[in-house]
Amino acid sequence: MQKKKETTMPIINNNAAGIDVGSRSHYIAIGQNPEDVKQFGVSTDGHQAAIDYLRSNQITSIAMESTGSYWQSLFRVLQQEGFEVLLVPGNQTKNARGKTDVKDCQWIQKLHSLGLLTGSFLPDEQTLKLRNIQRHRSSLIETAAKYTNKIQKALRLMNIRLDVSIRDIAGKTGRAIVESILEGEREPRELVKLVDARVKKSKQEIEKNLHGQWDDELLYELKDCYDLLKIHEQKINDCDLKIDSILQQQTMHIDFDVNTSLTKKQNKGKHQCKIDLQKYCYQIYGTDIFAINGVSVSTALNLMSEIGLSIYKFDSAKKFTSWLRLSPNNKISGGKVLSSRTEKSKNVLTKSLRDAANAVGLSKKDDYLTHFFRKIAFKKGRGAAITATARKIAVILWNMIVKKEPYTPIKTKEYLEQQKQRKIKFLKKDMQKYGILINELSVSYG
Repeated sequence: MQKKKETTMPIINNNAAGIDVGSRSHYIAIGQNPEDVKQFGVSTDGHQAAIDYLRSNQITSIAMESTGSYWQSLFRVLQQEGFEVLLVPGNQTKNARGKTDVKDCQWIQKLHSLGLLTGSFLPDEQTLKLRNIQRHRSSLIETAAKYTNKIQKALRLMNIRLDVSIRDIAGKTGRAIVESILEGEREPRELVKLVDARVKKSKQEIEKNLHGQWDDELLYELKDCYDLLKIHEQKINDCDLKIDSILQQQTMHIDFDVNTSLTKKQNKGKHQCKIDLQKYCYQIYGTDIFAINGVSVSTALNLMSEIGLSIYKFDSAKKFTSWLRLSPNNKISGGKVLSSRTEKSKNVLTKSLRDAANAVGLSKKDDYLTHFFRKIAFKKGRGAAITATARKIAVILWNMIVKKEPYTPIKTKEYLEQQKQRKIKFLKKDMQKYGILINELSVSYG
């Protein structure tokens, strides 16, 4: 019997290791034999022991799976020690042979030695500092919103219907009434005097909603929630100061011409970052991204904190939008496109760009982006329009920052004329296809 020839893939990384990251221990494989796997602790001593083990075996390149937040401290230490470290998402390291810690680290080592793994995108050190504070700030805003809802619930259970009377219970009028209630005021006639003149509803109507059924336990909850809300808002302001300090340090060597004309935009929103972010953004990127319709302070802050100057790592706008998961994920088999649905993404910058696209859709500005949004929304629905417009904004941002192209939006008349000519082209094509002559068409305007 003739023996079958075995085909083996060439080894790309000779001195490669694979690490299975865990919450209590890390498994490191430097080969495929049982004795090539060792377990190390998660403490600083465990990290140092792992470094010594890798060096003693002449390991130069390491692949590790991005498991929760457990990988971060080990990844940072290995990079500081001079190792080439590849952070790999879990969808590249799925092991079909069964799941154990030993098998996982050996499987990662094998894939890495064969050159079959690609590393995840990681921003630079300055961006990481800003990202930590910005994500912490976002978490504080979410918690503050929860306490606002609890305040509203406590008032509603006491039949104080401020949520019916005013738009924002944590605004000027809402705070004044809540503080007065906590100080002991119970008379609706006195509470209604605190209503701001800008409130649209009449004071008589608001007074009716201030007749409460007072409850000591609910008042206790109301006081606690209001105090915690004020603490969180103070911490949000502290985060703004910290962000300002980081950006000052990052841009201290970059000159800014005070005569530079930047697009004027209102910094609306209760928890918007209260610093001159437009100036910092112009210093870092050398272009005014606020000129784009829909781009706000929060969009710019998320751009600087999530990707920063690492946007230059993307060779093209297509790669940038693919990383954001705003481009179609084409699945092709036998030359046929089975699916082109856009993948879901938890990327903070992607969500921010979607919010910007939604703002474009709600905008009353006569802008070509708004016309583009409405065209897609008419054809495929609002969800598809948000994705398509977010991708278009991402492409514009990449061209402005990387190629240093100033934002020159197409004029509305030109854009509509382009759409008209495109429609005429398609109609001519269909007429040729079906052999329709122009004199055969009869159009009724009645």
